[in-house]
Amino acid sequence: MAAYQEYLRFITTLTAVLDPFLAVPIFLGITAGRDPASRQRLANTVVLTVFVVLAGSALFGEALLRLLGASLPAFQVGGGLVLLLMALAMLNAQVGGMRQSRAEAEQLESGELTGVVPLAVPLLAGPGAIGTTIIAAKSGGLAHVVVILVCLALVCAVVWGMLRVADAVGERLGTTGLNIATRLLGLVLAAIAIETMADGLKVLFPALTSA
Repeated sequence: MAAYQEYLRFITTLTAVLDPFLAVPIFLGITAGRDPASRQRLANTVVLTVFVVLAGSALFGEALLRLLGASLPAFQVGGGLVLLLMALAMLNAQVGGMRQSRAEAEQLESGELTGVVPLAVPLLAGPGAIGTTIIAAKSGGLAHVVVILVCLALVCAVVWGMLRVADAVGERLGTTGLNIATRLLGLVLAAIAIETMADGLKVLFPALTSA
């Protein structure tokens, strides 16, 4: 049951981090004026890019941390802080600086960027999603990593589905509905972020456990 809950927590966290409701209006803005077939191809490319980036993080992220001399508990605290900052932006129905800088937003508005950049990277597969995946895949063996990859595929399938029907979702929910959904995901993400930071702090400072 504990393992099942951990995988469910990872799926919930990653869904909140990727936030398909936030991706919908950005995707519609990028693809404005394109034909339906071109939109579908872009959706396929974006989601495939996200999966490849996050799968690479699951497979090689912990090894890279060891190479850099960073401990996983410290990474949990740092990653949790990133998630918390993202959650605070989501609670205000904003993209936030963790996902997109002002310069990147200006480039997007000017049409200088493609759909893969910035939608796939860094808006979707950004620091928050990469950090979440590395933490989830930590020291679990081959079977654990395989399950993590399956979870990644499930979440990416949800994002793919949302992008495929972005027009319908945008029309039905409107700006207010999309913002409400983003705020709800932000609330969930804030709670998970604090728990992630707490787990890392307990390892770094064992005295906190007995306090």
